[in-house]
Amino acid sequence: MTKADLINHLAQECKMTQAASKDAIEVLVKKILKTLKKEGRFALHGIGVFEVVKRKKRMGRNPKTNEPVVIKAHKAVKFKMAKALKETVN
Repeated sequence: MTKADLINHLAQECKMTQAASKDAIEVLVKKILKTLKKEGRFALHGIGVFEVVKRKKRMGRNPKTNEPVVIKAHKAVKFKMAKALKETVN
């Protein structure tokens, strides 16, 4: 499903305009991003938890040349599925 498909589905299910549906989805995405930046964690009941984690500096390899490469320390987003989602996809 694409973002456009989600917008269309939300508009039909909630009997709202395409524009209102698009705005609602954009507000949700912005809120998730803002919360992750500020609090480092966003939980969506029935879906799962997004959490910002720190990755340490480590050694990697360039797959093309097989040369060692230093991968700098950075932040990443980890996702842990909720039980309901896990049961749905399994």
